[in-house]
Amino acid sequence: MSTLNVDALVGNTSANAITVRGEGTATTSLQQGLAKIWVNYTHTSTTAIRDSLNMSSITDINTGESTLTFANNMNNDDFAQSNGIGDFGTQFNNSTALGQDTNSSKTTALTKLHVAGQTANTPYDHHETNVIVHGDLA
Repeated sequence: MSTLNVDALVGNTSANAITVRGEGTATTSLQQGLAKIWVNYTHTSTTAIRDSLNMSSITDINTGESTLTFANNMNNDDFAQSNGIGDFGTQFNNSTALGQDTNSSKTTALTKLHVAGQTANTPYDHHETNVIVHGDLA
């Protein structure tokens, strides 16, 4: 077994050209495989970030609605966003993380999240909300 200790990895042909071998005959871009933003926050009573990476702030817009502002912008607004929600009460079953709607749009600097509980998809503030963003940073 070998150990490699470095402070930075930079691609030989370009800074963002680091690939990982070992997935059969395919290679994986290291940069594309990393989450650029993730956050775990509560939206009950007072909206508060528990832990995060590259998340500047979260603004409570309304029941079940939040604006998530990134610390570092994404390269474009075509990033992939995954959402997950949970609650200790009865709203946990059949809850939905709706993401974007026609009244809001994601930008390179932020995304808006709309979540609902099990009662006819009524907006609901969940105890635990998780968001992960993949894509290219600016």
